[in-house]
Amino acid sequence: MKRILILTAAFGEGHNSAARGIRDGLARVGGDSVRVEVHDLFSETYGSANTWAREAYLALINQWPHAWARVYRRLDQQQKFAGNFKVFFHVKSYFRRLLDEFQPDVIVSVYPAYPHIIDEMLGPVDTAGARRVVVITDSIAVNAIWYRCSADYFLLPNERSAAVLHAAGMAPGQTRTFGFPVSPEFAEPGVLRRSPSAETGRHVLYLINARKSVAPELVLRLAAVRGIDLTVAVGRDRRLRKSVQNIQNLALQPFAVVGWSEELPRLLRASHLLISKAGGATVQEAIAAGCPMIVNHVIPGQEEGNARYLLETNSGTVATSQDRVVAAIESAFSNDAAVWREWSANAAQLSRPAASLETAQFLLSV
Repeated sequence: MKRILILTAAFGEGHNSAARGIRDGLARVGGDSVRVEVHDLFSETYGSANTWAREAYLALINQWPHAWARVYRRLDQQQKFAGNFKVFFHVKSYFRRLLDEFQPDVIVSVYPAYPHIIDEMLGPVDTAGARRVVVITDSIAVNAIWYRCSADYFLLPNERSAAVLHAAGMAPGQTRTFGFPVSPEFAEPGVLRRSPSAETGRHVLYLINARKSVAPELVLRLAAVRGIDLTVAVGRDRRLRKSVQNIQNLALQPFAVVGWSEELPRLLRASHLLISKAGGATVQEAIAAGCPMIVNHVIPGQEEGNARYLLETNSGTVATSQDRVVAAIESAFSNDAAVWREWSANAAQLSRPAASLETAQFLLSV
């Protein structure tokens, strides 16, 4: 039986999303021939202290994004990271016990700190130890912390991201481009999305995962856009859900409200447009569903590349004000949805809904 250890961290939902996608892909492809464990070493080691650190990180990137951008650029300019993670001796102690107990054949890192911690613990990769695989979740703006480490393979979400590593001197044989490992549900047969029209509907999904304080105002604006069928996803935030539900009584048109749901693949495949932040997982899930995206928030640093990917592939747009979001929707659906059709065709060409299954097959082969 092959043993695969997946290491994630809750500092950005994209890491956890990738970890879940790989885990579920391995379950479908490997069945009883593989044993998979997913661990967040920071959460499991530090508990409430890690929760505080995560909240501080989210406050930094949302309230002081330009300060975070400076940190991000400084990391990208760093040539060597050896020794930077010595302070995490509790994590290393916990991790060493986990390695002794689980004895993995493959270690998959979906958070960039782990390969460096492994380097400090075990040294560079060698033929005798477990294979080390790094799964990069960002597009284009791939920070050097992801790849200036020791690993057998680096898995990339798209060719543009792979080109960043190749330009930095990495051999093409070390990289694989399977796509972002979205849930295997994206690869399942679904109802064919029909072109938007008055008869078939113009379905817009607003996924709120940033700037929650001003999100209800945008919901009210969206509910006033004539001719669209709006669904608002509020996640697990009960206060936000209540605020959005209160708007339902004031809105000019009815709209649906959903909480956190494992139905996201279905919702995306049924929608004509997604409005959300430029998170790595969110952008890639939209593309996997062939759903054009309007990005309404971009965190400087890692999310800039995700937004650029949408723009450079012409599979969506960036609209960081409420007026621009409304204008982008109206433009997408005007003239018999000419802009939407172009976005949709481009997104369909980029779509890799079976990425987690291909990733799983590769991991089982190494």
